Amino acid sequence: MSIKLHWQILIALGLGILAGWASGREAALFGVSFLAIFDFFGTLFLNALKMLIVPLVVSSIITGVANVGGVHGLGRLSGKTLGYYLSTSLSAILTGLVVVNLMTPGLVDGAPVKDLVGFAAETQEVADKVSGKGSGDVAGVFLRMVPPNIVAAAANGQMLGLIVFALLFGYFVTRIEESYAEAQYNFWQGLFQVMMRLTDFVMRFAPLGVFALIAKVVAGTGFSAFGPLAWFFVSVLGALGIHFFLTLPLLLRLVAGVNPLRHYRAMAPALLTAFSTASSSATLPVSMECVEKNAGVSHRTTSFVLPLGATVNMDGTALYECVAAMFIAQAYGLELSFATQFTVVLVALLTSIGVAGIPAASLVAIAIILASIGLPAEGIGLILAVDRILDMCRTAVNVFSDSCGAVVIGRMEGETEILRASPASRRS
Repeated sequence: MSIKLHWQILIALGLGILAGWASGREAALFGVSFLAIFDFFGTLFLNALKMLIVPLVVSSIITGVANVGGVHGLGRLSGKTLGYYLSTSLSAILTGLVVVNLMTPGLVDGAPVKDLVGFAAETQEVADKVSGKGSGDVAGVFLRMVPPNIVAAAANGQMLGLIVFALLFGYFVTRIEESYAEAQYNFWQGLFQVMMRLTDFVMRFAPLGVFALIAKVVAGTGFSAFGPLAWFFVSVLGALGIHFFLTLPLLLRLVAGVNPLRHYRAMAPALLTAFSTASSSATLPVSMECVEKNAGVSHRTTSFVLPLGATVNMDGTALYECVAAMFIAQAYGLELSFATQFTVVLVALLTSIGVAGIPAASLVAIAIILASIGLPAEGIGLILAVDRILDMCRTAVNVFSDSCGAVVIGRMEGETEILRASPASRRS
C-alpha cells in the first residue's frame, strides 16, 4: 500500500530537520558540503515549481473567465473574491494587533528588548534591503497591472500584470466569432490540462524537494537564533495559529457550511509545500490541484480565485507585518496610541496587497509601516534572525486562506459538491 503524498512530505520534513541539525554548515561529503547539496536539490525543486507558474496561471485564468462569460458574471465573482480577501486580511491584522499588545514581546521585565539583544544584522545591511522603497512602490503596483511587454512581465515573474492580461484576454475570447472563440478555448483548455499533468509529475519529487529545503534552512541557521527572540517568535506563531485554526475554519463552517477538517486534509500537500518553499507563487500549481481534485471546487472558481489570491491575498504576511512593527516599536520603548495603532493596521492592510510582488516584500512593507509611525528602518535588524522560519509559517497561512476563499466563493456561487466526498472517492 502506497503512502499518501502528504504523509510522504511530512516524513521528509521531519527527516530534513534531523539531517540539517546533524550536518550543520561544516559537514561535507567528498569535499562538497551537505549544505551545498541541500541547496542544489532544494533549488532544483523550487525551479521546477516556478517553471509551471506562468503557463498554468495564464491558461487557467483565460479558460476560467471564458467559462464565466459576460461582464455580470465576472463582476460578481471578482466582487466576492476581493471582499473575501479584504475581510480576512483585516481580521488577520487585528488578531496580530491584539496578540502583540497582550504578550508585549518587545519588553523583557519592563525593559526594551533592543537594549538586551542588539541587532541581528548590521544597520547598513538592512538599510540596503529597503533603500529607496516606500509609497512609490505601492503606487508602482498599479503600473505593473498594465505591463508594456507581457513577455518581459512573464520572464520577470510580474504576476499582477499577467493576471490582468489573462483576465482581459479571457473576456474578449467570448466576444469574437464562435468558430475562432472555440479554437482559442480548446487551445487554452488543452494547455491547462497539460500543465496539471506536469504538476502531478513534479509533485512526485516533492518529498525530496521538501527534505532538501528544510535541511538547508536548519543547517544554515540552526536553533541558536530563537533564544533572544523566543517571545516574539511565540507571539507571531500564536497569532498565526488563531487565524489558521480558528478564524478561517469558522468561515468554512459558518459561511460555506463545510467541514473544516476535510479541507485541512484536502490541502495538506499544498500546506506542506508552502511551508517548505516559503513561496505562495511557487505553491500555486499544488494549491490549484488540491482545491480542484481534493476539495472539489470548480475550475471556473479556482482559476480566478487562486491566482489572484497568490498575488494579492497575504493574510499571514499582513499579520506578521503588524506584529513585527509593533514589536519593534515596543523594543524601542515607544508606547503607541490608539490612533497610531490604527495607522499600523491600515498601512499593513495596504502594503500586504500592494508590496507582495517586489523583492524583500515583508522587509519593505515593515519599513513603510515603521516610517509611517516615525521609527527608523534599522529596527528590522531585530527580527532578521527568525524571519526565515516565520516566513515559512506565514506562507502556509497565506495559501490556506486562498484555498478557503475558493471554497467559500464556490459555495456562494451555488456549487454543492465541495468537500462532500473524500479525496480518494473523488479521484476514482
